[in-house]
Amino acid sequence: MKIASGAMFGFCAAVIVVSGACLYAADQAEKKTEKSDATIAVGEGKLVLTAPEKWSRVKPKYNMIEHEFAVPAVEPDTQPGRLMVMGAGGSIDDNIKRWVGQFEPAAGEPKIEKKSIAGQLVHLVDISGNFKDSPGPNSGIAATERPDYRMLAAIIESKAGNYFVKLYGPKKTMAAAEADFHKMIDGLQAK
Repeated sequence: MKIASGAMFGFCAAVIVVSGACLYAADQAEKKTEKSDATIAVGEGKLVLTAPEKWSRVKPKYNMIEHEFAVPAVEPDTQPGRLMVMGAGGSIDDNIKRWVGQFEPAAGEPKIEKKSIAGQLVHLVDISGNFKDSPGPNSGIAATERPDYRMLAAIIESKAGNYFVKLYGPKKTMAAAEADFHKMIDGLQAK
């Protein structure tokens, strides 16, 4: 079978256009996947937060953690920050007391405030000091002491339940992440 050179050129041009369109579609799909990777949905999707792009989603270390992110370390810190999001029981005051008790000695009084975001009551906690990093309650593993650490945390009270957003890490890394943490919390969406 003979194909005229003009027809062959048209066929090749069509293949290039279709290939380019496929590459563009694949690139757009990848970008959507990357953006959705920053989405933190809890309470059957009724509460949604968006993590900063520079934070990396990681596999949660424990089953009770619904979402976990690594926050890049800032020099001279060598350890990244750790963001965990989960639903949990217990009273809000008891959980805050437990968090405060993880810092010995604490560097001053913890800062605790309440505010309404997207119609939800949010309790914000800021604690610094030497952090007793424990793998979890009843793990049987001794806590690792981490000097000069800081925790930024929020407890979101909602009809879907209480959700805990806890970010902790070395002091300079947390100072660099503080504005992004508050922007993420202030961007809470409730459906």
